[in-house]
Amino acid sequence: MTKSALWLNAIHHLRIPFSIFLMPVYWFALIPIEVDVYRAVMVFIALHIFIYPASNGYNSYFDRDVESIGGLKHPPEVTRELWYVVLAFDLFSLLIALMVNLPFAVMALIYLLVSKAYSYEKIRLKKYPVFGAITVVVFQGFFTYIAVQAGAGESARLLFDNIGYGIVSTLFLLGSYPMTQIYQHAEDEKHGDYTLSRMLGIHGTFLFTSLVFLIASVLLCYLFYMDHQVHNIVIYLLALIPVNIYFLKWYFDYRKGKPVITFERTMALNALSSLLLSVAFISMLLLKWL
Repeated sequence: MTKSALWLNAIHHLRIPFSIFLMPVYWFALIPIEVDVYRAVMVFIALHIFIYPASNGYNSYFDRDVESIGGLKHPPEVTRELWYVVLAFDLFSLLIALMVNLPFAVMALIYLLVSKAYSYEKIRLKKYPVFGAITVVVFQGFFTYIAVQAGAGESARLLFDNIGYGIVSTLFLLGSYPMTQIYQHAEDEKHGDYTLSRMLGIHGTFLFTSLVFLIASVLLCYLFYMDHQVHNIVIYLLALIPVNIYFLKWYFDYRKGKPVITFERTMALNALSSLLLSVAFISMLLLKWL
């Protein structure tokens, strides 16, 4: 294999398009605050172009999966080049974060360290179903929500006022997280990783996701109602209709015994829910500005 092919394979392992699945938290965090556009753009670049891909690459480096993983149906071979690419992306993400402000840079560093503890072979939080899941959903949810607002220049007082919405963002991640693992049970067992989805089982994963998203939706609608933002409730519920239809069809196909617990179905659900929630939250932002 040529040197350029090795570097290209390393870039593929970053799974940059997979960062789309985490975009809703970013847009959601901007809704309650006065946005500094320059800082908001820099925060977006730091998170979605560098921090999330660096975490993906680091995870690939230690997992060395040969079966499908999030964002890659056929993962290329893991080589030393991936390690250097991850380090470069870590460095660039911190440099960009420093261009935003110091609080965001500190939070970016903490996120990078925690994401590495999730995969690093001597710690590997990934193998603990409950603690590993809690770590992921808190840092990709609440922690990222607060980090985005801190990067956009929000005051500490207003950050405190938005804690309810931060909890909702964590519930969103908690609901979707085991669904991203549902097709990987055999591969996770091979690595000795007892993930949350493996612990719940396939049927339990569907039920768990349904319950958590119901709780998140009720809490979000309540918060919007208390903030006199009934229009946001309507936008959110409309965005959920296609997601719920897809989810229920998938579940009933599984109950009928069809071989539907696949990489393709999982990625389709993630893409649909992430894109529609992003559209919903962007619409709320536009309405606020108008």
